Amino acid sequence: MKRGIVIKSTGSWYHVRHEDKDYPCRIIGKFRLENHQLTNPVAVGDEVEFTVENTEQGFGIIKKILPRKNYVVRQSPRKKHALHLIASNVDMAILIVTIVQPKLKLGFIDRFLLMTEPFNIPTTIVFNKSDLYSADDRDFFDFLKMVYTDIGYDVLLTSATTGEGLEAFKKLLHNKTTLLAGQSGVGKSSLVNRVAPKIDLKTQELSDYSGKGQHTTTFAEMYFLEGGGALIDSPGIKTLTFNYLEPQHVAHNFREIFEYSKNCKFGGSCLHRNEPKCAVKAAVAEGYITEFRYENYLYLLEEIEKQNYWERH
Repeated sequence: MKRGIVIKSTGSWYHVRHEDKDYPCRIIGKFRLENHQLTNPVAVGDEVEFTVENTEQGFGIIKKILPRKNYVVRQSPRKKHALHLIASNVDMAILIVTIVQPKLKLGFIDRFLLMTEPFNIPTTIVFNKSDLYSADDRDFFDFLKMVYTDIGYDVLLTSATTGEGLEAFKKLLHNKTTLLAGQSGVGKSSLVNRVAPKIDLKTQELSDYSGKGQHTTTFAEMYFLEGGGALIDSPGIKTLTFNYLEPQHVAHNFREIFEYSKNCKFGGSCLHRNEPKCAVKAAVAEGYITEFRYENYLYLLEEIEKQNYWERH
């Protein structure tokens, strides 16, 4: 029995690294995640035990997944009742966004944070393509940076074209296992290629027709960085939905809402909509909680409540 780390998932095959050698492996039997159905039972970043069944070609079979310190999961985009594991055993996550080309969807940031927050995974929001920002875009960035840094998230401004913020971005990655995520077209691959050119991620231009990004990453893959650390590059995310969350989970994982909820009349059971003596609604009215964050919270709450109970269980 050998022990290794999963560095690539291609659906039916998992590439496991053991002592600087990679073994294509399959799985036998069913692996589940807290009784949830999974479209991919093994995640990039998993530590596994495996046996080599074909010594000539180096094919192996994963026998056991070792305990995970954390994981990042999403609702499967293809099977609405199932979950899709994105990565496991990460030290931090970096979400790449941009204000223009493609245009920023504010709700997407909060949706992504709802994936990492329950597992206390430190998350940095990187605003890329700063060379394309107008003066108004810069002002908008300054506003968003203030909002997210005030509630405890790190925010960085970068440009793969001009080099702005690249040293800080590279420093973030050093000696950590980092999940890198973002919607297609935000320049994720170009950014990585500037700070770690040996990785050489594929890049693709925005679609001239839609102005949206096109997927360049098909499967999650781990890359080891010179000088220490590893990067898990995930496929471009179009949408995020949450069949595995309850309404209360949303309230508990919006940091500032959770903080103010301690003063609500109904405490932890308050959903901060129509309840009397709600400290969260008061904080929104007084400007202590940003209105767009509160609106995103309400939208997510409604979306999850509308999902059939059986979709969430």
